[in-house]
Amino acid sequence: MTPILSKKQLSENVFQFRLHAPRIASSRKAGQFIILRPTSDGERIPLTISNAHSGEGWIEIIFQVAGKTTKILTGFSAGESIADLAGPLGKPTHIENFGKCLCIGGGVGAAPLYPIVCALKAAGNCVTTILGARTKDLIILKDEMSLVTDEVIIATDDGSSGIKGFVSNVAQDLINKGNTYNFGVVIGPAIMMKFTSKILLDAKIPTMCSLNPIMIDGTGMCGGCRVTIGNETRFACVDGPEFDASLIEWDEMIERLSGYKDLEKEMHDAHMCTLTGATNE
Repeated sequence: MTPILSKKQLSENVFQFRLHAPRIASSRKAGQFIILRPTSDGERIPLTISNAHSGEGWIEIIFQVAGKTTKILTGFSAGESIADLAGPLGKPTHIENFGKCLCIGGGVGAAPLYPIVCALKAAGNCVTTILGARTKDLIILKDEMSLVTDEVIIATDDGSSGIKGFVSNVAQDLINKGNTYNFGVVIGPAIMMKFTSKILLDAKIPTMCSLNPIMIDGTGMCGGCRVTIGNETRFACVDGPEFDASLIEWDEMIERLSGYKDLEKEMHDAHMCTLTGATNE
């Protein structure tokens, strides 16, 4: 059992939990994740370690309600415990002093981006961060990012905060103005990563993306998280989750992500009916 130390709602359907996990906190690195089960008979889901404190023995996870299991998680409170978790999993982010870095997070993608930004800045890089969302209420970790980056630029689809437009528009504008970067990181919805990373790659910026395919065991045995990287099959859980954006077969990954959408919605709706006592009659 893993105790929940704190619970915070960051935006609509996005929550942050602080968990007591001293062994994971002492060994995790930027880019790694955990797999947890809220209940002993529940589903296993992967979540990025967005922050940690080795001295105090805690890790933080940030998740968006997207299905039954994440909805179940929102029902837990500080002082309660989740059934189990495993980690740290995945390969850590390769960190070095690249020079000037452009880090881009879309929506809840700001959560896995945050520890990478922290690590890049600690390595001596000059970091510009772009955070985007549909509207201002969905922007997360703006204040935290401001403390660990040289410049934070906000973009919203509706113009309610920062620049009106997509993060891809902001990135293109920065490049058009003559800004140069030695390394890029793009994390968010798959379609956003596909088009935003292309802008950086077209500008000759080496770019890394963190992928979020369907994942079950986190050890490479189930094969659910397989992706095509440079015409070769890789498993995001053990070979990633981060890959060179220029080698990712985006269309295949996006198609596979939608494979269980109908079933996921069915399970979520059935769970909500159970919670409310509704029936199909």
